[in-house]
Amino acid sequence: MGTLRKELQGAENLVEQEQSHQLQDEHDAARDTELYDFKHICTVLQILGAKWAFLVIAQLAQGPKRFNQLHRDVAVVKTQSLTNVLRHLELSGIVSRTVIPTVPVSVEYALTAKGMDFLDSLTAMERWAMKWGAEPLRQTQS
Repeated sequence: MGTLRKELQGAENLVEQEQSHQLQDEHDAARDTELYDFKHICTVLQILGAKWAFLVIAQLAQGPKRFNQLHRDVAVVKTQSLTNVLRHLELSGIVSRTVIPTVPVSVEYALTAKGMDFLDSLTAMERWAMKWGAEPLRQTQS
């Protein structure tokens, strides 16, 4: 019985090793292609790196908003921070800014075509976070 158990464990180890080699081969093949070529990701991370960018993009995905309405919708964001993130997103081409000639002047913000397309990436990141983000952080040993 003990010999059979050792043989089964040996067979399981061989299967695990084969699967590991297969995954490594797939990883190597993907690395050789452009699948793991992340040379453009820094631009995306700069857009997302602005504090509150996710929140503002999510609000504008619901439709164009004037500054004060957007400020009410993202109440946790201070006025200056909201102004800064809107400027950043405008410079990145994610948000458009339209001045409406009223008294006083109103400003409306909306996602551009680039911004709407960017939502696909955010949706994929959200799916990943729902799948993997709930895992607790691993403790490192000192």
